[in-house]
Amino acid sequence: METKNIMIVGVGGQGTLLTSRILGGIMTDAGYDVKLSEVHGMAQRGGSVVTFVRYGNHVAEPIVEEGCADLLIAFERLEAMRYAHFLKEDGVIVVNDQRIDPMPVVSGAAIYPEGILEELEKKHRVYHVDAMAEAKKLGNPRVFNNIVLGLAARHMDFRKEAWLSVIAAKVPPKTVEINQQAFLAGYGQ
Repeated sequence: METKNIMIVGVGGQGTLLTSRILGGIMTDAGYDVKLSEVHGMAQRGGSVVTFVRYGNHVAEPIVEEGCADLLIAFERLEAMRYAHFLKEDGVIVVNDQRIDPMPVVSGAAIYPEGILEELEKKHRVYHVDAMAEAKKLGNPRVFNNIVLGLAARHMDFRKEAWLSVIAAKVPPKTVEINQQAFLAGYGQ
């Protein structure tokens, strides 16, 4: 199998690292060689967080180069726009339709761009969900990342049951059920 490249981008605290571990788990369970690379940036201060996940028969290094990502999973609109240049020509973006103002916007030094999803759709296949609203309906806004992952999983070749099993192994035991419900909510989108 040719190596597949996934990027997960978001803002500190959104669950990018947990998502990368779930992806790594499902790919390892399927027998693939997997490499993960976590680039924290200013995660603790709400800054950009990037995680690379690469899998295939043999993966030499964990970094995804520009123009090589098959899938970009973005937990925030501006982060999707910021990293879209990493996608292959036929790559897919799965994005949480949420706005989190970065520090330059908060301080008044910059303006948050309008029409991000529409701009991305001009060049890429984009699937989006208001995962935060869906997570609030489930009663726990913290599980929005698994809603986004569920939507992304529809564009990957792993069985739904395998995803649920890996989620159960990777999240804290008392949160297994709500995280699996979140995943299924996104998977059904």
